[in-house]
Amino acid sequence: MKKILLPTDFSDNSLNAIRYAVQLFKDQECEFILLNTFTPVVYRVEYMEVGVAQYGLLDAMRDTSKKGLREVQQKIEAEFNNPKHTFTRRAAFNILSSEIEELYEKKVMDIIVMGTQGASGIDQILFGSNTVHVIKSAKCPLLAIPNDYTFVTPNKILFPSDYEIDFQEKQLQTIKDIVELYNSELQFFHVSYTYQLTHKQDENRQKLANYFKDITSDFNTVYDKNIVDAIMECQSEKDINLLAMINNKQSFFENLFFGSNINKIGFRVDVPFLVIPAKE
Repeated sequence: MKKILLPTDFSDNSLNAIRYAVQLFKDQECEFILLNTFTPVVYRVEYMEVGVAQYGLLDAMRDTSKKGLREVQQKIEAEFNNPKHTFTRRAAFNILSSEIEELYEKKVMDIIVMGTQGASGIDQILFGSNTVHVIKSAKCPLLAIPNDYTFVTPNKILFPSDYEIDFQEKQLQTIKDIVELYNSELQFFHVSYTYQLTHKQDENRQKLANYFKDITSDFNTVYDKNIVDAIMECQSEKDINLLAMINNKQSFFENLFFGSNINKIGFRVDVPFLVIPAKE
C-alpha cells in the first residue's frame, strides 16, 4: 500500500493538492496521512519548554488542528468515496519541515503531495516558504501542486536534466510508477552550451534510456538558452502535464531553484512538479 503524506494548513490551495493526490492515485490502494503542524505565533526554537500560561493556548491550537483535519477528511471522503483509500490524521506541535523529517525517519510515507502557494501573495513567486523548506530538506519524493490547478491525467511528463547525475533506480522509480500508471509519454530535456556531451554525461543519459527502454520516451536538446525559459517553452509546446526533476545538491537543480534567479522571478511552472532527492 502506497503511503502518501498530505500536509495541510486548511487553505483552498492545500485542499486542492489533496484532491489532486486522491485523483492521481485513484486506482491504487493508498493510505493518506493528513498532517497539520502548529506553533504559537511567537515561537523560537531555542525555547522549547512551554510555560504554564501557554498550555491553554497550545490545547486550543491542538483542538483547532484536530477539528480542521477531521473536516478535511470528511470533505474528501464525501467527494471521492474511494474504497481503495484510507485516511489517518496527525496534528503536531512542530515546524512543518522538522515534522516531515521525523515522519520520514519513522518510514511513515513514500511521497509527499502539497500545494505551492505561499503567503506572499505575489503571483510570480510560485513556491511559498513552507514548500521551499520542504523541497530543500525532504528525503523522499515531493509532488508540488500549483494553486488552482485542476487534475489532468499526466499523459506527458517532462524530465529536464544536465545529465551530471549518476542515476539510480531508487531515484527513478517514482517517475516510472506514474508513467506506467497512466501509460505516459516521457520527454527528457537538456539545455546545452556545448555541442557534445562529456563521457560522464553520455553514460548517465544512456542509463536513462536503458531504464525507461520499455516506455515511450524522447530525448530533446536545446542550445544556448536560459534554462528556465527553455523549460517553460518546452512545457508549453509539448503540452506537458507534469514536470519531474532530481534535486541534486549544489548542481543544476540547486542553482536553478535556490540561486539568485529563483529569488528574483520565481520558477514559473504551472503544472504539478515532482521533486526527487538525489540521495538520503
